[in-house]
Amino acid sequence: MKFIHMADMHFDSPFVLLSDNNKMGEQRRLEKRKIFKKIIDYIKKENIDMLLISGDLYEHEYIRKSTIEYINELFKQIPDTKIFIVSGNHDPLLKNSYYATYEWNENVHIFSNKLECIKFDKVNIYGYGFENFYMENPYKNININEEDKDNINILVTHCNLDGSLKSDKPYNEISTKEIINSGFNYVAMGHIHKKDIYEKNGVVYVYPGSTAALGFDEIGEHGVIEGIIDENSKKISTKFIKFDEEEFIKEELNVSNIYSEEELIEKINDIKIKDKTYYEIVLKGKRKIEIDINKVFKLIENENILKIKDNTSTDYDIEKISKEENLKGLFARKILVEMNKEGIDSEEKEKLERVFEIGLSALK
Repeated sequence: MKFIHMADMHFDSPFVLLSDNNKMGEQRRLEKRKIFKKIIDYIKKENIDMLLISGDLYEHEYIRKSTIEYINELFKQIPDTKIFIVSGNHDPLLKNSYYATYEWNENVHIFSNKLECIKFDKVNIYGYGFENFYMENPYKNININEEDKDNINILVTHCNLDGSLKSDKPYNEISTKEIINSGFNYVAMGHIHKKDIYEKNGVVYVYPGSTAALGFDEIGEHGVIEGIIDENSKKISTKFIKFDEEEFIKEELNVSNIYSEEELIEKINDIKIKDKTYYEIVLKGKRKIEIDINKVFKLIENENILKIKDNTSTDYDIEKISKEENLKGLFARKILVEMNKEGIDSEEKEKLERVFEIGLSALK
């Protein structure tokens, strides 16, 4: 028996922070559709028995009915594949959600927040999901039913393993200890967007990561987990399959020896760009020029550069300039007074450095 385990597709995510290029968000939404279709085609080709979706299939706030219909039409193409969905914190099973109001294809089962077990010949699928945007773990020390111990038992859930995601809000916190003592053979998790495959005490528990990268904080390959169940030995082997052909990369550029805006733009344009790869250029070092990110972005040539981030610091010695008996010195002293006020944070200091830099340029 074979299954595909995926999570965190986030259909119709707005991608508002992805790019300084306004078109990119819509392009990425279209790419997600293509990725999902490739997964369904793979399921058809390989005769996959089950599709496990561990939450955040879509964005409740932004999802369109047309997207739900697109997903369901693809589900109809794999009628012999059992599809099990748990809701996550971005697509909770609210009363007005599409999970509750839409008529899904008959091969689709959506779990509520009450632990449920669907039984097959030798395989049992347990699952529970979110019915709100936050959820305390209702099943501390979760265990399989006593009568299921001789079968293959799989748990599908959207959870925060060992506090992987630091937050003051509850996202179904689960500990490794709970999992390895639960009696499950495989735990199909969602919520963390980085792929991690664990195995301990005979339990395989997996985050497949986000199926398609959502931005520059999700670098590396993205796809799904394929699991193969040996019903005799009760062993489950896994392999990662990449479906997202696009990758996101952060590239650093030191500006310490750049003395003009034109030179900065030339350096960015000279960066070697890989195909099917999107870049965030992170500027670092001591800047000797004022950097207007919006202006620079408009003048770069490669459309695969989606963002430019300025992490540079000023190359001026404000303390030294403040000792000069001229307008620049007076200006520096006023800036230092503001910077040395009690309670000022690093962000405010950085803004004051910018003000000093712009003012100094005007006084030249």
